[in-house]
Amino acid sequence: MPNRLANETSPYLLQHADNPVDWWPWSPEAFAEARERGVPVHLSVGYSSCHWCHVFEAESFKDELTAAYLNEHFVNVKVDREERPDVDAVYMEAVQAATGQGGWPMTVFLTPDAEPFYFGTYFPPEPRHGMPSFMQVLEGVRTAWVGRREEVDEVAQKIVRDLAGRQLDYGKAGTPGAEELAQALLGLTREYDAARGGFGGAPKFPPSMVLEFLLRHHARTGSEGALQMAADTCEAMARGGIYDQLGGGFARYSVDREWVVPHFEKMLYDNALLCRVYAHLWRATGSDLARRIALETADFMVRELRTDQGGFASALDADSEDPDSGEHVEGAYYAWTPAQLREVLGEEDGNLAVAYFGVTEEGTFEHGKSVLQLPQDGPAADADRIADIKRRLLAARGLRPAPGRDDKVVAAWNGLAIAALAECGAYFERPDLVERATEAADLLVRVHMDGKARLARTSKDGGVGANAGVLEDYGDVADGFLALASVTGEGVWLEFAGFLVDLVLDRFTAEDGSLYDTAHDAEQLIRRPQDPTDTAAPSGWTAAAGALLSYAAHTGSEAHRTAAERALGVVHALGPRAPRFIGHGLAVAEALLDGPREVAVVGHPDDPARELLHRTALLGTAPGAVVAVGLPRAADGSGGEFPLLAERTLVHDLPTAYVCRHFVCARPTTDPVELGEQLGTVRP
Repeated sequence: MPNRLANETSPYLLQHADNPVDWWPWSPEAFAEARERGVPVHLSVGYSSCHWCHVFEAESFKDELTAAYLNEHFVNVKVDREERPDVDAVYMEAVQAATGQGGWPMTVFLTPDAEPFYFGTYFPPEPRHGMPSFMQVLEGVRTAWVGRREEVDEVAQKIVRDLAGRQLDYGKAGTPGAEELAQALLGLTREYDAARGGFGGAPKFPPSMVLEFLLRHHARTGSEGALQMAADTCEAMARGGIYDQLGGGFARYSVDREWVVPHFEKMLYDNALLCRVYAHLWRATGSDLARRIALETADFMVRELRTDQGGFASALDADSEDPDSGEHVEGAYYAWTPAQLREVLGEEDGNLAVAYFGVTEEGTFEHGKSVLQLPQDGPAADADRIADIKRRLLAARGLRPAPGRDDKVVAAWNGLAIAALAECGAYFERPDLVERATEAADLLVRVHMDGKARLARTSKDGGVGANAGVLEDYGDVADGFLALASVTGEGVWLEFAGFLVDLVLDRFTAEDGSLYDTAHDAEQLIRRPQDPTDTAAPSGWTAAAGALLSYAAHTGSEAHRTAAERALGVVHALGPRAPRFIGHGLAVAEALLDGPREVAVVGHPDDPARELLHRTALLGTAPGAVVAVGLPRAADGSGGEFPLLAERTLVHDLPTAYVCRHFVCARPTTDPVELGEQLGTVRP
């Protein structure tokens, strides 16, 4: 019999709807039930493409005896961390504070007042590797609840007090300057893996936001070391197994330092961020590899993640059915044996594919299978022949059982995808990608945004979800709209971005300029979440700072610029000490130091000279530059849809570009070469 999750929209919750565990969604009613029954709450948090979440479900939540014990002694609450990042954040902070580590699945036991008192992640069905079994944990919690209730309550209240004492005060830290960004670069250099690219050891995550900072730092200062770290890391990832050599797109992370074996789930946010990084690397260097990876990743997002409504789904699962064993295992869709390659391609092309993609008889993954790579020492081969081999292998792979897809549309991640696709479409003259970006933006406005411009966090199948947007939704969607405005010249996207950043000022900002992850009037949890660190994706804090800064550059709004500068106090504080975990904030700070530059291009839309100036402006490497394009000065002297176009006229009756920053404007130009020089690297 289905439990209370059957009517939810989250694919992750629906995966648990037929469990014998009597799950509740996060709701006041669940805690009222716990209070009435006098039992603790068992909170289980995960997401649909999480491998160990699936394992936990199969081992424990589908087990009748375990479910019976859970149902008798607990109220069981299941949360999709992607739908409720606020709930996830406050309890993950408690888990990390108590245990020194965290992750998903996350298991937390709460009082009926939602105060946590015992924590963990995955628990096995039997004791192993020093971990207790899940049933041992449940029995221990139950014993403590019944026999030592006062002690449990004291522990819970102390944890809540400790969390409340962690209030952040970065609004007074000061605006980051050149010195802090130079210190951040030095810190990254110390942690850089010169042999393999990337930072730190295994597991190794794609450092997309740090790479963006390195590219912007090179553009502002001319630092060759920054560019080299970015370029080498991008090449190492593109050649590794973390990149899908057949279908494009990146997996979540590599389990090793060499980028060989990925954790196979593919997330929208990773691919949107990396698509944009590779496009920006191409813009800076002209690298053919960067161009190919950017376009293949964009095409992957459109082909495999786009929904029928025009948005982009959250993720592809890591697991799928192995056609040989029939078991549901990680990586089954992507890995190959030499024999499988030869079966699809024939002996001659099969042997070439084995060598070209680094496939071995012993395997680089599991069960003698290999993840396809592009080894540096692989054989040279004719490009057309390799393209044909990849096409045939991709078709053969398409006959395998495909990984599941989480179809929910997350506002923030779609904002990231809109920015990436709009820019790729402009850079590489792919208007279809700009169209896909525009369709996703339309969906966010039609479905996610209400009459007061407040955002819903998710939608699915065109139906809006029940959960309010958090700060990252406002920051990332505004940034996506601003990128789309620059590419299309449609000022309506600037207007929508303005609605969102105004709400950031009104509903998410503290008096000292620091930012909260949830709105002032959001559901009150045990703590109001406030995390400025950039991890898998930009934090809401730094995403909002970037959108505020870009909007201020477009409009001249002092209030928005001041808010951006105050929010960037967190970069002043954390950049020199923890640069790997504030990468997006560092990239925004680079834009602040450079201006950012404000570019206005005027001319008639059917004039190829205006199009060339517009393209040149978009291809400028000046960090965070904003671009407005449109007709010359309106009859009333305004700029029409773009304030930057106000008072802009043609020079010698030709399309003209204007570049300004720090309240100073360069000479208007009709020459794309001169415009490129005005937007290129600034040497110190």
